[in-house]
Amino acid sequence: MEPSQIIAPSILAADFARLAEEVHAIEGAADWVHVDVMDNHFVPNLTIGLPVVQSLRKATSIPFDVHLMITDPERWAPGYAEAGAYNVTFHAEATDDPVALAKTLRAAGAKAGLAIDRDTSVEPYLDLLPHVDTVLIMTIKAGFGGQKFLPETLDKVRAVRRRITADNLEVRLEVDGGIAADTIEQAAEAGADAFVAGTAVYGAQNPAEAIRKLRALAGGVG
Repeated sequence: MEPSQIIAPSILAADFARLAEEVHAIEGAADWVHVDVMDNHFVPNLTIGLPVVQSLRKATSIPFDVHLMITDPERWAPGYAEAGAYNVTFHAEATDDPVALAKTLRAAGAKAGLAIDRDTSVEPYLDLLPHVDTVLIMTIKAGFGGQKFLPETLDKVRAVRRRITADNLEVRLEVDGGIAADTIEQAAEAGADAFVAGTAVYGAQNPAEAIRKLRALAGGVG
């Protein structure tokens, strides 16, 4: 059973030369490892890809939460599921048939996540919630780490939470962008139950302790 609140440190903020060690530093504290895959097409940045995920998967037992900020996710997403990712999230803006892609990911052995970027309305996607396992609301513009949290994006979190509650769905509601000690409570109050934190964890002297503090702040709501 997963805990009621998920803390998913983003290795985008880790030392890429020491990725295995950086992941080991959060073992026993983190619930998921958030892996940001960017392709320099869908977003203007370029990060890691499937070979790194395959290698890193062998180095830790923490579930991988792979966030695909890429074009043509139909082509690439199943490979991440086959590589052992627990959850594979693709962007609504990058696919014409999110339901079909979610089915493909589930068939490949992963949970399916749908990401909504900062400037995208969530309303057109609310009816798709029964077909996915995770909804990821970007609380920044996708593509760069270290951005400032945008509280106005929490209206989308509230809208998704209302639909999840109304329809009694088992869907994780994740937030990504600027999540730290001074913002995580707002996100939890809006209805999020999974929190991606990059700099707040890997910028701390003790990443595991930083995770515990974030969990306490998120779990103290409600």
